Amino acid sequence: MMRQRLGLAACFAMLMVVGNGIAATKSANAEEKTPADQTTIMLKGDWVPAHPHDIDFDRLPRVPSQHVVVSDVRKAKGVHQHNYLAFHEGQFWIMWSNGPGIEDQAGQRVSYATSPDGLTWSKPKFLSPVPPHSGKDSKVYGTRSPDGFRWIARGFWQRDGELYALASLDQSAGFFGPGLELHAFRWDNQAQAWGDSQVIQDNAINNFPPKKIPSGQWMMSRRMHDYKKSGVQFLVGGVEAIDEWDSVPVFKSDAELAAEEPYWWVLPDNQRMVALFRDNHKSGYLYRSFSEDQGKSWSPPHRTDFPDARSKFSGVRLEDGRYVLVSNPHPKRRDPLAISISDDGVVFTKMGYLIGGRHVDYPHVIQHGSDLLVAFAGGKQTVEVLKIKLEDLNKLEMPNQPLVKP
Repeated sequence: MMRQRLGLAACFAMLMVVGNGIAATKSANAEEKTPADQTTIMLKGDWVPAHPHDIDFDRLPRVPSQHVVVSDVRKAKGVHQHNYLAFHEGQFWIMWSNGPGIEDQAGQRVSYATSPDGLTWSKPKFLSPVPPHSGKDSKVYGTRSPDGFRWIARGFWQRDGELYALASLDQSAGFFGPGLELHAFRWDNQAQAWGDSQVIQDNAINNFPPKKIPSGQWMMSRRMHDYKKSGVQFLVGGVEAIDEWDSVPVFKSDAELAAEEPYWWVLPDNQRMVALFRDNHKSGYLYRSFSEDQGKSWSPPHRTDFPDARSKFSGVRLEDGRYVLVSNPHPKRRDPLAISISDDGVVFTKMGYLIGGRHVDYPHVIQHGSDLLVAFAGGKQTVEVLKIKLEDLNKLEMPNQPLVKP
């Protein structure tokens, strides 16, 4: 009887060991397979401290670049902001919001310039007309009056061989006016001029111009004039006509996240997409959301561990498959401007210093051949461009210990 009891006990103990092993394996597998939309990890490496806000951003490894100022309105006490780049028909294009005083006041217009190499730029010209009733001779010029109007630069859209320049128009009192409209100007190559604008979506301002998704449709973000209540959406369509879009909600604005200026890209499986959001509730981190169905629905945004200054950021998937994100990662100031690199579009393992020592923000990055071009604003009064050789970016090496202040 005693032997039988000992045998049962041994069997039970063995089953417990096996069971615990199976449970541990399941737990490890579960951890490995945790859905990306449930993780907070966006930075990884020996150089990342336990608290990413502790990164010594001034000691990030430097990325070499060539630097040029495209336009400067410091003496005129004007504003330059919302920079966008494109390469079309053998030359680079840049556009930005150009206005009086503080950004987005009545009378603000959109300007542009061109360059053969990204470093030598033409004299700026106006792209958009004077906004309604808001010229320099009007009473509302340079004010935030509800009777004034402003144009805001929204990026270049290359569609079916044509080049469009997007700009929003609305009242200048707040963000945004009830008359909000997203317009498209088409470049007339024969006339060497921008044609009259067409409204492509009522009650909408995008963040970046449309990009193709795997379904073949175009997609861009949308904020309506009451976006603080209505939330952030994505516009999907633009194939049959430039003004035919379906609006897909990402989430409704809530107490957790005051989302601003989203950016998105397609992941390596060419199916899933990820969207990143700045958080105006001042958490100091980016938020992230995923779509498994070509942007038709999105997971609830989660806070990541990627530090952010509550500023606009820009990214691009390189031709070799990697992803780069240009942003202001310092959680308390828009300085410096940094570039981060990811192999999978989800977790970033490298971060390099581009430019700083002053207020630098609102970047836009594009790849052309073996170079990256980054447009940004200096103190909201200069339009500037960095030209970066990919071979220099490839040499970026991170420290093998946490990059914190000594």
